[in-house]
Amino acid sequence: MTDVALSTPVVLIIFNRPEKTERVFAEIEKVRPSKLLVVGDGARVDRASEIEKVVATRRIIERVNWPCEVLTNYSEINLGCKLRVSSGLNWVFEQVEQAIILEDDCVPHPTFFKFCEELLERYRNNQSVGMIAGCNLQIRRNVNDYSYHFSNTTPIWGWSTWRDRWQSDYDLSMSKWPEIRDSGKLSEWFEIKKEHDSYKLIFEKVFQGLIDTWDYQWQFACRLNRRVAVVPNVNLISNIGFGVDATHTKEESYLASMVMEEIKFPLNHPQKVIEDNLMNKKNNILSRSQILKKRLINLVKKFI
Repeated sequence: MTDVALSTPVVLIIFNRPEKTERVFAEIEKVRPSKLLVVGDGARVDRASEIEKVVATRRIIERVNWPCEVLTNYSEINLGCKLRVSSGLNWVFEQVEQAIILEDDCVPHPTFFKFCEELLERYRNNQSVGMIAGCNLQIRRNVNDYSYHFSNTTPIWGWSTWRDRWQSDYDLSMSKWPEIRDSGKLSEWFEIKKEHDSYKLIFEKVFQGLIDTWDYQWQFACRLNRRVAVVPNVNLISNIGFGVDATHTKEESYLASMVMEEIKFPLNHPQKVIEDNLMNKKNNILSRSQILKKRLINLVKKFI
């Protein structure tokens, strides 16, 4: 473990997966944050054995053995992904000015924490930056010479942000969606037609409450307020949550348990906060290829 405690508060979002939580907690333990905020959902009433898993997961947090203020926000009923994460982050930013956020299946590289902490300080007063991301999902990257780039995406497999961005931007109900949808402004956000059509459908379903999630609302908020995300030019997060016990990532994917790389310090900073259009296009292609792959898998399943 390092001798210097991490000064930026760390948030850990947990539920019913003690084995995966254990792995993420082990990485948090190495950096010894001075403040740890834990958000936990309650067991579902129709799953008798789940309460034991919820209790076992929460007990892991009791093993904090370094100087650390531990704050917990546990729900005794099951709120689901949408309400639990959003309400949990609302609570977090009532407590702290900024935070590094991890879910129970997002294992961070040790350099992820320093990366976030340094850039949270650098871009604190730059309102065009909405968040610092930890994951880079590009397999073959032709990137610039800098340590990171700016993206119109919002990768939330390990990320960080500030109180003012969250509290001023985030709207769980996406109340401004009808205005954006009907004005045609969405085409300014997503120039590629397939991507435009895909997000139009997704945002509409989220607005109607047909998808139990919180993260598309964050993406909508960042685009609405013209904020970009900092994305490292190497991958700092490995998502170990794919599988049958996952909420949304049940299918197999090459995105599961991706290899992480160390990011080198001192960081080489871009001179201006400008979206990397090449990387944005690559992310668009990646998103579309994932949708196509999922459709093919579902088609094959129909004939098996």
